[in-house]
Order: sequence, then structure tokens, then C-alpha cells
Amino acid sequence: MKIAVTAYPRTKQGTSASRRLRTSGRVPAIIYGADKPVQKVELDQAAVLRHLKMEAFHASVLDLTVDGVTSPALLRDFQMHPFKPIALHVDFQRVDKNKKIHMKVPLHYVNADICVGVKAGGGVVQHIINDLEILCLPDDLPEYIEVDVKDLQVAHSLHVNDIAFPKGVEPIPRLKKENPGVVTVQLPKESAADDADAAPKATEITGQKPEEAAAAGAAKDGAKKEAAPKKEGGK
Repeated sequence: MKIAVTAYPRTKQGTSASRRLRTSGRVPAIIYGADKPVQKVELDQAAVLRHLKMEAFHASVLDLTVDGVTSPALLRDFQMHPFKPIALHVDFQRVDKNKKIHMKVPLHYVNADICVGVKAGGGVVQHIINDLEILCLPDDLPEYIEVDVKDLQVAHSLHVNDIAFPKGVEPIPRLKKENPGVVTVQLPKESAADDADAAPKATEITGQKPEEAAAAGAAKDGAKKEAAPKKEGGK
């Protein structure tokens, strides 16, 4: 999916200039990278907000056009107003199509409805992470990575190295080495609580199970009766 972004040269700088820019419906931004000078630009506020709602905008090589010249770029950072729906600043990075890029892409979990641990085991699919850092050439950058959970059983997990990555895409070295879990299937808390309630509980003081405590109590009462002295008539 190709996303086109249009930017305009920005000449005025400084806090006051940026404030006036935002008031006029524009967003200050910069473009850096590819061994070229940092370029200060401005964007249309409405277009930025519309793009930020798109998942692909955050993990795609964009067609960024400035003064009629289009070049590939990545969204690297953005700042939002604390409580207003206003973008305060945006950072783009130019890319070299012959150099690998480091990106964070979303994970899409599929086949949860036919997962073995869900259908046969009564478990629930739990996402441990929702995005992953990868390395790849710009042309190989995926919008997302699918993680198939259909064979996942209860109390089992899938890890980073279990994922079928697209051609030319790999996790960053740290993740490849540590191989953390990405998704698991666990029994719902209600089921675990029900199982615990169904199991015999130990008595608070002795640590015995109820039936063991009852038997011990009966034996103790019997022993007391046998040991009690018989009363003489009238006394």
C-alpha cells in the first residue's frame, strides 16, 4: 500500500512561529537522513490526523513529496497535544533502498477462533506483544506480520523465532537471541478459580483436609468418652 504525503517548505522557525503555524492549521515537521541536510517542512493538520489513524502509515515506506520532488521516507516520530486532537510535530526519515532499515511493525494474530487451545481446551488467546522490531530493505517492509495461532495449545506459547517472517525480513539480533514469547493460550481466571474451589481445602489451623479433620475429631471424641470416669450413684 502506497501512502502519499505532501509537505511544504518551512522558512520561519522558533516557538512563536510554530505556534502560529499550528493555529493556521499546519504542522511543523522535519525530514532527515540519507546523508542529506535536515529539511524543515510543514504539513496540513487535517491530512496528518487522517494519516495517523492508519496503521499502515506507521509501518510503511511513504511517498513524501516536497516542491514536486518525491522521495521514500518513514514516519519516525510525532508529538500530539496532551488533550486536544492536534499534532504538534512530525519527524520523517529519508531511506536508501539499498540499505536495511530498523522498523517496528504490528503483529496480526490469525485463526484464534479455530485455535486448538481455545476449541478443545477452553483457553483464551493472550497477546504478549502487539508489535515487533525488524530489519529489512525498504522494498521488503511489510505493513504487518501474521502470526498463526491455530495449533497453539493451552499453557503453550509462540516465540519470536517461531514466527514465519516474510522473505527478506528478520527480527533484530537482540530479539532473535532472547526469543521472547509473543502469544500464549491460558485458561480463563474463572475456570482456574472454579478448579481451585472444587479441590478439597485444608483446615485453617491443622492444615488437614475436611474429611481428614472430621475423622480425627471423631476419634478424639471416642477416646475422651472411654477415658471419662464413671459416676457413682447419687454422687
